[in-house]
Amino acid sequence: MHDRLEWYRAVLAGGLVPLFYHGDAEVAGGVAAALVAGGAPAVEFTNRGPGALRVFQALAERPEFDGAASLGVGSIIDAPTAALFIAAGARFVVSPVFSAEVARLCNRRRIPYLPGCATPTEIATAEEWGVEIVKVFPGKMGGPAFIRDVLGPMPWSRLMPTGGVQLSAASLTGWFAAGACCVGMGSDLVRRDLVAAGDYRAISTNVRTALTLIRQARGG
Repeated sequence: MHDRLEWYRAVLAGGLVPLFYHGDAEVAGGVAAALVAGGAPAVEFTNRGPGALRVFQALAERPEFDGAASLGVGSIIDAPTAALFIAAGARFVVSPVFSAEVARLCNRRRIPYLPGCATPTEIATAEEWGVEIVKVFPGKMGGPAFIRDVLGPMPWSRLMPTGGVQLSAASLTGWFAAGACCVGMGSDLVRRDLVAAGDYRAISTNVRTALTLIRQARGG
């Protein structure tokens, strides 16, 4: 999935962006394959370890990302790091903060950029720089009420809470009822015990469960 508009349509339709990190390329490959097998249209691999770029490069070569599913990078703080991962095959960039330099780079490369924002001013600033989907981070700080309160005066905003999103009907219904356009989810999908056991089938099942709950939360 190389077209930016197609990427937005797929993520908004599914409502889910799974994210994870693992320092072993083989294990990371198994997790990524499981997420795609479960139906995730996009997979975020976070830049959280010294070997993250090397592992990401291996993931980008996997057949799961030759078709409809896309691989992106998360935990990006600055433009030089973003450029490295884009050159390695990142199809979208996620950050815990907003950076005008990263926004400029991604706009030039036609790469979706989802920066983390925690206030209405930060959200509005990101949107002025062309951001279509704003990552609300940390999501658990304001909860669904923050999404609802922001969308009152800013109904055009597309907000993706990350952090505090749980794999449960109550949690997902709460976020989507508040107006979230999609959610980022990590530890509840890619549980450490499942990764340690190599139980990739269970990770795929978690993704399918999340997508089903999201459809139900949307009334579909």
